[in-house]
Formats: sequence, structure tokens, C-alpha cells
Amino acid sequence: MTKTRLGIIGTGAFGAFMVRHLAPYADLVLYDAHKNTARMAKKYRATAGSLREAAACKIVVIAVPVQQIGKVLRRIAPLVKPGTLVCDVGSVKMKTAKLMREILPNDVDAVGTHPLFGPQSGGSGIKGLNIVVCNVRGKRAPCVRRFCRDKLGLSVFAATPRAHDRELAYVQGLTHLLAKVVVALDLPRFRFTTKTYDYMEQMVEMVRYDSDELFRAIERENPFTKKAKKEFFAAARNLEQKLLRG
Repeated sequence: MTKTRLGIIGTGAFGAFMVRHLAPYADLVLYDAHKNTARMAKKYRATAGSLREAAACKIVVIAVPVQQIGKVLRRIAPLVKPGTLVCDVGSVKMKTAKLMREILPNDVDAVGTHPLFGPQSGGSGIKGLNIVVCNVRGKRAPCVRRFCRDKLGLSVFAATPRAHDRELAYVQGLTHLLAKVVVALDLPRFRFTTKTYDYMEQMVEMVRYDSDELFRAIERENPFTKKAKKEFFAAARNLEQKLLRG
């Protein structure tokens, strides 16, 4: 049976991770503006293509930092064919959904996805991990949800971009903020630890090597993160004052 041609634009940390899991189900065309994809393509029996070739596929997945998605959409808008399904995997959904609606042709479907895992947390396998799917335009969001559930074994949640961003402002905004603070402390390796401390270390390690672009996207591009950060720092200051007062 002929596989669907699927273009992946962006083969950085998450894009490369995604290639490994999508290769069994699609004929992949890989493109990255900043790196040669020939070796990766050979490893997964994919095609190292141009932007035009990736955008000409039946399904196009954009796996670049949120800050670059608008630029990529403008470049592929004249290249995608009618009926194409365009997806993104960004950690912010309101901004990317707005850009896809505004920039992509009206005869192109769009679905926003956010895999709630990465190469570190999904390194031992992705079965059972969470993904959020947000319909932007068209009727193929249910198809995306079924594929993620039935083929990839993910736990799938349907949500609006607004509902996604409102929850992730706390789920990601606070965890990445806490992890950055702990990393900045540059703590030594302790011998005597509690389970709670071990869990905190695991959380920090899962996001320690995430890119600065991802951190900035989570903290700056989500319109609800500002409120979450304000509440967090206010609570920290309040607790500090209580401790100072004895």
C-alpha cells in the first residue's frame, strides 16, 4: 500500500525525534533551512527535499520554534496544494492558529498539535504520553486525533487554542520557570535525598536541555503566562515575608 507523503519542515531536536516515530507510517520528505537532512533521510528511508518538495506533500508538519512559524507559513503559502493538511507542533496554540488562519490559503486545512513530551521525556517510548489537538480550519482534526491514538498510542485531548494556552501557562510556564531557577542554583549532587527531591530532579532533567527559544516561547508567546508568573512571584514573595516575620 502506498504511504501518504508527509513533509516535515524543521529537523531540530523535536523534528528529528518526530521523524523516528512517523517514518513507519508515511513517506517522509525532510527539509531544514539550517542543516543537511541527507544522513537522517537515509537512516529512516526518507527523502531529503527542498522546501518546495516538502510543502507539496499531502500533509505538512511544521516543527520550527514558535517564533519562526509565521516566516515559514509565508514561505509555504504559495507552495502548498489545495486540500493539503498543515499541522504544527508548537508549545503555544493561539498564536500559531491565528497565523495559520491568516496566512494559509482558504483551501488548505490546518490543525494545531502540541505533544506534551519531548526527546528526554519520550526517550523510552511515547506510548501513553499526552498530546493536545486543536482544530484550526477544516474537518480533519478527528483524523489527526485517531492517528495519534491508534497508531502512535498517545493519550489525545481535543481543545481550543485558547483552552490549551490557558492551562499550559501553568503546566509548562511554571515547571520550566522552576526548572530554570533550580538549574541556576548549580546545586551539587547530594547523597541524602528524599523521594520529593528526586522527583524535582527528574523534572529539571526533562527540560534542562530544552532550547532557549522554547523557553522564551513558553514564557513570552502564551498570553496567559504573564498572569501565571505574576501569581507565582507574588506567592514566593508572600512566603518569604512570612518566613522573615517568623
